[in-house]
Amino acid sequence: MTKSTQMPQSDWIARWQQVARRIRVSLGFLTAALYLFELWRHAPQPAAVAWSLVMVVPGLWLRAYAAGYVKKNRELTVTGPYAHTRNPLYLGSMLIAAGFAVALLSWPVALVLAAGFVVIYIPVIVSEERFLRVAFPEFDDYCRRVPRLIPRLTPARQPGQKAAPGAFSVTLYCKHHEYNALLGAALLYLCLLLLRPALSALVHGPR
Repeated sequence: MTKSTQMPQSDWIARWQQVARRIRVSLGFLTAALYLFELWRHAPQPAAVAWSLVMVVPGLWLRAYAAGYVKKNRELTVTGPYAHTRNPLYLGSMLIAAGFAVALLSWPVALVLAAGFVVIYIPVIVSEERFLRVAFPEFDDYCRRVPRLIPRLTPARQPGQKAAPGAFSVTLYCKHHEYNALLGAALLYLCLLLLRPALSALVHGPR
């Protein structure tokens, strides 16, 4: 591929990422407003809320696990969850979002979340991979061994990698403020369980 064919692609990625950054906050508010509207429109089913934990809990665990390994912009992380998928943080976010869509049994919420992934996460992933490819010469070899999103079952061993697979770091977990994801999920579950009854009591009065 020549430079003339590479440049338009790079420019397209850069432009798309700029658009994604501009609309990310607005899309987040839109999703939150739609979620509250759907919550007001129909009460969540206890069974659906329980089933949502099947995706939310693994999503939170995966994000926490990845946050304890990744050293952003300092080195190419290839151990821990990064030996199974190149984007465990984004995969965890997808699982959490899908879980909360299941909790409401809401197709509109699910569609907005899916659109948000396409519009926001895909250009971010492509842009980050372009940066990593420039910053770390071994990134292409890592890509050949580890899938972008859907994890492989066994951890990939990189050339020259020692037997020790690295270790989870609580310091890194705290540095990345990943506990905010756990607090946010807890708040959303409180909203699912308590917000609608509270609003109903406020509007209609206690019964």
